This record gives sequence, C-alpha cells and structure tokens, in this order.
Amino acid sequence: MSKSILTVGLSLASPDTKYENFRSRVSLLDWDIVLFRPLINEFWGAYVDHYQGKPSLDDSSSFQLKEACEHWRREIKQAIETGKTVVVYLSAVQEVYIDTGERQYSGTGRNQKTTRIVAPYTNYAAIPADLKPVNATGTAMKLAPLGAEVLAPYWAEFSPSSEYKVLLAATTIRPFIFTKNGDKPVATILRSKGSTGALVLLPDIDFYPDSFFKQQAKEQVWTTAAKQFAAKLVSCIVALDKALHAAADVTPEPDWATDSIFILEPERRLRSELLEAEGRLEAAQREMESKQTALRSAGQLRALLYEKGKPLECAIVEALIKLGFSAAPYKDSQSEFDVVFQSSEGRLLGEAEGKDSKAINVDKLRQLAMNIHEDLQRDEVAKPAKGVLFGNGFRLTRPSEREPQFTEKCISAAVSSSTALVSTSDLFKVAQFLAEQPDEAFASSCRQAMLNGVGLIVLPMVPAREMPAPEAVAKG
Repeated sequence: MSKSILTVGLSLASPDTKYENFRSRVSLLDWDIVLFRPLINEFWGAYVDHYQGKPSLDDSSSFQLKEACEHWRREIKQAIETGKTVVVYLSAVQEVYIDTGERQYSGTGRNQKTTRIVAPYTNYAAIPADLKPVNATGTAMKLAPLGAEVLAPYWAEFSPSSEYKVLLAATTIRPFIFTKNGDKPVATILRSKGSTGALVLLPDIDFYPDSFFKQQAKEQVWTTAAKQFAAKLVSCIVALDKALHAAADVTPEPDWATDSIFILEPERRLRSELLEAEGRLEAAQREMESKQTALRSAGQLRALLYEKGKPLECAIVEALIKLGFSAAPYKDSQSEFDVVFQSSEGRLLGEAEGKDSKAINVDKLRQLAMNIHEDLQRDEVAKPAKGVLFGNGFRLTRPSEREPQFTEKCISAAVSSSTALVSTSDLFKVAQFLAEQPDEAFASSCRQAMLNGVGLIVLPMVPAREMPAPEAVAKG
C-alpha cells in the first residue's frame, strides 16, 4: 500500500506529496507520514518593533503565531500516538517576542504611558519535545556507533546534503547523529510508548537550491534535479517509516486485561457481531499469513546486498545451503562462530563483516584466525577448517557502483594465510540463480572455488537462464 505524505514548511517536486504552509489547520491524522520544518518567517512581516534585538510581534500576529504552534504541537503529538511517522527537519531556532495581552500603565491623564508585556517565543514551540536546541551550524556529522542502524540507509543518501542548524540537549534525548568533533547530538528518534509512531528529528536540508528552479515563461518551475531529489527523499523516508514500524516495541495487552470484569459493554456487543466475520475470514487470514511468511523468507537472500551483523550472517547461511553446503552458526559455552559449513569436499569456517561506506579491512582476518584455532581445539575437530571472510563493503551503495570490497592489505594478508575472501554481493548472484534453477554442477563449482581458492575469490559466472517458451495466444 502506498503511503500518503504531507509536507509542512517545505515543498517537494513530487506528485506523491501534498504541501501545507505553517498557517494551515489541516489534521495530520489523515496522513501516514509527515515532513515538517518549523519556520515562522511569515509572521515576522507584522512586528511592532524590536525588543532586545529581536522582532516583537503585534498582538494579532502574536496570537496567530501562538495558535499555529499550538496547533502543530497538538497535531504532531496526536499523529505519533496513533502510529504515524513525523519527520522534523531541525531548522535554526527563530526567536521573537510575542504580545501576552497584558499591559502596564503609569502616569495619569495626558502623561499616561502604556507598556506592552511581551514574552520570548520560538519556532520550536511547535515541536512536542523538550529539545533545548541551541543554534550552531556545520556539516561534519556521524551516526551513533550503536542503535542508529535504522537511519543508516537515509544517512548514506542524504548526509552530503545535510547541515545541522542546532545542537540538542544530550540530557533529554538519546542521540542518533553526532557532530564529528565534540560528539554533540544533532538528531534523534523519539518513539511513542503506546503505538508504533515515531518523531524523527533530523539535521536540516536546503530544499530550495538554485539548481532546483528554472524560468519558464513568466514563472519558475521545478528542474529535473529537483524531481530526482524529491523522488530519492520520498523513497528513503518511506523506507525509514517501514523500518521504524518493524522495529517498534509496543507492549501487547496482557491476558489478564481481557478478563470479563474489565470488559466494557460496547465491547460485548461488538465481539458478538465480530464472531461471524472472524469465522468467514479465518481461512483467508491463514492463507494470507502463510504467503506473507513465505514472501519474507523468499526475500531474505537480498540481505547479502545491504545488511551487516546477524541479518547478514543469516543470509549467508541461507545462501551457503543453496550452494549445497550444510551450514549453521555455532555457539557453545566457550566459542561463537558466525557460520560453520561443510560438504563432501571439505569443511569451512566463516566470519561475516559489513561496512556502510568502507572496504573490509585486515582486522577481521585476525578474528577469523582465532576462531579457526578455537574450533580446532574442540575434540570432534580433526584438522583446521578452511577460513572464509564474507565481506559486504560499501553496503549502502548499489553493488554495481561499489569500490573494491576488500582493502589491498586485507587481500594480501588473506593470500598469506590461505584464507578465502568472498564478496556477499557476488554470493547473492550465485545463490539467486540456484534458488531459481537448481544446478548441482554449478553449485559444485561454487563450492570448489571457496574450498580451493585463496585471497579474493571470483565465483563462477552464472549460467544463462533457461527462459520458458512463449505460449501461443489466439488473436482477439
């Protein structure tokens, strides 16, 4: 199902999004994803004067600004509580003084003086979170070392375009993106405690560079670059929304909460009405769940192209089984290996590593060597296993555009230690073929390449697929 996306405070050259300005009173409950940029420049046109060097709005503009911020604060909070994803691009703090409506009078008669009472106000009043933002700008940023995996695909695509405009208070949030120097938090994700909703706070982006516009007749229109940018952003945000919902940690209703003493009368009536509908849907539901499970399992091999850690290890095991190995991770009280696999031709031990934007370096070879030694110490192992390092370097880049997956030093060390280096994107190609067209001769050649090769392994070229003959169709 496609996602409905609303943008507030920013406009995209995409037919898949709808734009509303900051003064809008639209409800966010009608949208799946909201992109929000808290800019209040439009209220600055009607200020009475300056106070302490900042614009001081008149009573009408003060009311309108406060009303708008309170509307968005309420709508964002409700949207998150009902399972929506709201992405806020953290623009600079815009400080103004608003009219409180209070007045102080001094003097009498013609000498009476009226003083307006004003209060400080910022654009961040629209965000339902205690961020304590402080203005600061820069472009050197990095993902948090742990816990920020959900942002990695987005960050790989848009970190070059991002610029932090504020620093956040580290004491009130769990940072997901830091400044490269000083480790100051500039982005985070705040999850709803009662739903799958999330408030994603990201460094700002320049959504209106000159390259996004061209003059056509008497008006400015979007350029191809603007449309391409919008398409990539929408795609990344939809993927982020999907990942956030998949990873949401919401407490299921306890069994005791369904006891009859807690049931409300409308529930009793509705439960009775639902019984018949549930009976009709039961068979279809079982079939749908079966298909969904099969679909997830069928696509697991794709993790070889972009994953790291346990998901990558699981995909490697599945691929090796497709190649005819018996394969599984190994763990006992003393040792833990990513994968141990064997066939009639021999026994191997593998280590897996994924890198976001780097090649696999020599460090993992040391870990692999230690694992092989530990494995050999087991009573049931008679000789050292062949070592294989599975690498997924530059994992967030399209495979055809990646640089070499392993460093030159890693390749040289692998040759010296008789270790095989296998790119998981190459492993995907052969596993994909064998999943569609089982071919024992080809599978055997792949196994031999790993068993006998050292250094960077080139797996056999995938045979040409056998295409089914076209069916004859009667002319209509």
